[in-house]
Amino acid sequence: MVGRFVTRHDLLLPLPLTTLSPNPNPPTMRSSSTLLHSLALSLSHLHHPFLSAPPLFPRLAVTVPEREVLRSAEAEARGLRGPEVEVGELSAVPEEWRRARVAWLCKELPAHKAGTLVRILNAQKKWMWQEDATYVLVHCLRVRENETAFKVYKWMMQRNWYRFDFALATKLADYMGKEGKFSKCREVFDDIINQGRVPSESTFHILVVAYLSAPVQGCLDEACSIYNRMIQLGGYQPRLSIHNSVFKALVSNPGILSKNYLKQAEFIYHHLVTTGLDVHKEIYGGLIWLHSYQDSIDKERIAELREAMLRAGFEEDREVLLSILRACAREGEVEEAEKSWVKLLEFENDPPALAFVYKMEVYSKVGMPMKSLDIFREMQSKLGRTDVAAYNQIIEILCKAQESELAESIMADFVKSDLKPLTPSYVYLLSMYFNLELHDKLEESFYKCLEKCRPNCAIYSIYLNSLVKIGNIDKAEDIFNQMNHDATIGVNARSCNIILSGYLSSGKHLKAEKVYDFMCLKKYEIESSLMEQLDYILSLKRKVVKRPISMKLSKEQREIMIGLLLGGLRIDSDDRRRNHIIRFDFDGNSGSHYVLKSHIYHLFFEWLHPTCKPGDNSENIPDKFCTIASSHFGFYADQFWSKGEPSIPKLVHRWLSPCVLAYWYMYGGHRNSSGDILLKVKGSREGVENIVRKFKGMSMDCKVKRKGRVFWIGILGSNSTWFWKLVEPYVIENKDFAEAGDETKEQDAKETEDINFNSDSDE
Repeated sequence: MVGRFVTRHDLLLPLPLTTLSPNPNPPTMRSSSTLLHSLALSLSHLHHPFLSAPPLFPRLAVTVPEREVLRSAEAEARGLRGPEVEVGELSAVPEEWRRARVAWLCKELPAHKAGTLVRILNAQKKWMWQEDATYVLVHCLRVRENETAFKVYKWMMQRNWYRFDFALATKLADYMGKEGKFSKCREVFDDIINQGRVPSESTFHILVVAYLSAPVQGCLDEACSIYNRMIQLGGYQPRLSIHNSVFKALVSNPGILSKNYLKQAEFIYHHLVTTGLDVHKEIYGGLIWLHSYQDSIDKERIAELREAMLRAGFEEDREVLLSILRACAREGEVEEAEKSWVKLLEFENDPPALAFVYKMEVYSKVGMPMKSLDIFREMQSKLGRTDVAAYNQIIEILCKAQESELAESIMADFVKSDLKPLTPSYVYLLSMYFNLELHDKLEESFYKCLEKCRPNCAIYSIYLNSLVKIGNIDKAEDIFNQMNHDATIGVNARSCNIILSGYLSSGKHLKAEKVYDFMCLKKYEIESSLMEQLDYILSLKRKVVKRPISMKLSKEQREIMIGLLLGGLRIDSDDRRRNHIIRFDFDGNSGSHYVLKSHIYHLFFEWLHPTCKPGDNSENIPDKFCTIASSHFGFYADQFWSKGEPSIPKLVHRWLSPCVLAYWYMYGGHRNSSGDILLKVKGSREGVENIVRKFKGMSMDCKVKRKGRVFWIGILGSNSTWFWKLVEPYVIENKDFAEAGDETKEQDAKETEDINFNSDSDE
């Protein structure tokens, strides 16, 4: 039974659904409205957990101090009042049958899910008017059945008698936002704009806070968009707490991720200054921090911010000085770096390790690698320890200066320290050997790297280039094939161009053509010098150069996509649902996801958005990347994300091939210590039952348990052995898949430890 506040209208006896046939002579909408007198219903004073205490929906990047700012922003939002909703007293309606029906709907609708709710409302279409539906909607808001209110609102919009009610839409949007339902709040917000109206200040304010509080990728960008429209479209002056909340969210991620928000941060700062609001010390420090991470450092702007900070009475603290050192390191500003270093020593005798790292980089930029080495030794003596960043920095500096003996010595200390990761330093070391043409040492270091580190495309590419350069094409071919077949390594445009140049230089034209075909299939760019040679070779055979007109998913990609979608892959669609973006999200702490991530990245490389392609020299594939917006994904969006939420298609049983099951298992499942297979899926009960029937048709019995919005399908005992035989040919070879040994599998195990598959209940 759904809990709600009891009012005097709730005391009206409900009528059964079968008696709710329409009145043969229903009053017109005009006559009904004249019988209702206006009653202002203030929803802002009702007591409810979501209003009496600000809800905490912390975004993943929001720290504990920033939640205090969000609380302040939410508290101010409660002080902003939108237009009052005009709703009549139900007792004022003379028709007793109408009063009874509306009262029955107020009681009945909150107890039903969306499908049943719409069917009940559809049964009232012949007698129900806007005033009736408005009363039901407002009653649902009053008793905090906000989801039901939203469904009634969407149903109203589809009626031919619907007239847009700005006050009602504002109240609904505000309540959805306060509850953290940012997507539904945004939907009503967009409805208001589509009607040519400007949303109220409270709606802007609440929607920004809802986005900032949501632990969903992309919500920060939406919060910034709404914040900007609040100023530019609405002409409102946001409260100080909103400025501070958005700014703190911008600088809450690591610098390499936050640096793209510099323009937005500058816009917030400019608005604070022009409107005469207080600019806190954190704003100045955050802006300098963002500037220090830019590819091109704006020294004049940093100087302006430092002066403004001092004029405001704020002293430069430790974090600001570190940001200045970072900016100096990028530009090679020795004099300014030394000044900042002296100021930093005033705070503490032993500066943080990062300060030493930045100082080392400053001197390396001006061609003084030995001075950088002295700073490294000073750090070791003062701090008594050396962190990974310092080792990687000094090894990079020495390798670029081609000080091979010193680099080797420090690399040996780095390996003995048992610090991780070692891969970046091995990349610097191998690149130095390649430039010095020390190919024997390069090969030796390559195999040492394989003993200490995970396989890496950058490491393999350097070794591949070395083999091609010394003319060992047969071994280079073996290495390239190993890269191509090992999902943890993969190939990219750089490695393909390297082996292609080797084949062309050795006269192996047939193999060169095969690599060319492979690169065309992957949409890899071919170096111009190699293309000139290929044009001549292909012209001899009158072979037409392949230039694909349009992209198309292969059969393998289609099956993999279905498996990943069942495992929890996300699809975002535009407003018209014409173009769709696939968002790949892998757990960086999971060994199994590390392998799968590399495989998927290379398999869908031609589909990836340009911002997700950092370059062939990139050492690490990001944990999160997305595709371009394309209509080619429309089928998957319609089947698996039909209403913006995960769903299970009716025809899913036709698509459960061994390949699909393997990728579902790798992305959204795990195997526990007893060997049982657990698959996680979101969707309807009917869809899960469809999957279970398919498994039974494949001679696999399984059990289903529901936990919240997630269904867990357990394939237990001997059935798991049969499942593993089916999927094993498609499972990427890695021991992490065979055993639940990584952090993600431990989390899944904790999540399912209280699910008893031996009981009959599925809840």
